[in-house]
Amino acid sequence: MPSSRRSRRRPWGDEHVPLDLDRATGGRRTESAPDGDWTVQSVRGSDKSYVCPGCRQDVRPHTAHVVAWANDSMFGAASALEDRRHWHSACWAARSRRR
Repeated sequence: MPSSRRSRRRPWGDEHVPLDLDRATGGRRTESAPDGDWTVQSVRGSDKSYVCPGCRQDVRPHTAHVVAWANDSMFGAASALEDRRHWHSACWAARSRRR
């Protein structure tokens, strides 16, 4: 006897949902600028506060923002990742336009 909790819906008959690459990769992308290539990742927010290097103001907790780090570091990839900075999204966009 089939369980009444079991769904009678056929999942293989559902509409195909395309993969959201931004969500799958964490919104990570590479951007080129005169000062080198940067890995940029969108962040929905965190529990900590950071100082934005663009405007020197706080990126408040739970605020969506951007984390960026240089791809080429003299001391390697691990060092570049340690030097990542949290930017307001608008400050990062303005930085990209200025260069």
